[in-house]
Amino acid sequence: MKLLEQDIHREITPLTASDCFLVFDRIKDDFDFPVHFHPEFELNFIHNGKGVQRIIGDHMQDIEDYELVLIGPNLFHGWTLHNCKQKEIHEITLQFHDNLLQDSLLNRSLMKPIKKLIEDSFYGILFSRETAIAAYSKIRNLSKLEGLEYFLSFISLLHFLAISEGQKKLSSYSPTTENFHNSEKIKVINEYVKENFREKLKVKDVAALVNMTEVSFSRFIKKRTGKTFIDYLNDVRIGFASQWLLENDESIAEIAYKAGFNNVSNFNRIFKSRKNCTPTEYIKNFEGVKKVL
Repeated sequence: MKLLEQDIHREITPLTASDCFLVFDRIKDDFDFPVHFHPEFELNFIHNGKGVQRIIGDHMQDIEDYELVLIGPNLFHGWTLHNCKQKEIHEITLQFHDNLLQDSLLNRSLMKPIKKLIEDSFYGILFSRETAIAAYSKIRNLSKLEGLEYFLSFISLLHFLAISEGQKKLSSYSPTTENFHNSEKIKVINEYVKENFREKLKVKDVAALVNMTEVSFSRFIKKRTGKTFIDYLNDVRIGFASQWLLENDESIAEIAYKAGFNNVSNFNRIFKSRKNCTPTEYIKNFEGVKKVL
């Protein structure tokens, strides 16, 4: 399998530097998100999706009725409906920062199994059907927890997965710092944009953060993300807006302005171009839980 660079989407999650986790727990009948990558780890569980096609790095395969995969930072991945005829597919996705578990913790002897799990995830790890079934209740319970209770259950889940049998590495390669589109400059830009996306950001000011001219900066952003800076900024804004639409009782107009859009019609247009539905349809169609901790 060979994917062209323009076919791969750089997902921008609404996780800020102060957040730990992003959790999706939903029922769906389609997989419409393109093959993508992001600097966060991702644990993805799917039930009742037999025939869905899994793409992890250079690996491609139809999945069974239970699916559980851990994906390391920046590894291309995605799922497509493919041969699946089922409705009401249950998907739970957990994303967490690549620096949530520091080496100073992972290097402790007690954490050795989890450290190995984290290292192997850079190739993508498929867990056995038995492990997926056993882990289901643990993963589903995560979306119901808050604060420290969530973190402790998360570490317990990682340890359970780390010592499980029948693990399989999926991709024959793993991303490296050298071949990853998300360079240190992009990390600086991304953190700045996520902290200031509500404001009217100017290209020249963001370019100055990384000591670049506007022309060089625009070329750099396009090369590294496949987007113009405005598209990149709008992706961040839509990411946070989609979260607020599901979690808050604010009106669509209030959320549009809160996310940095200067008018509701512009927000609706850009939202539909990113999500293939209006904000109202997005709220109505989403069945499940989405939360940031």
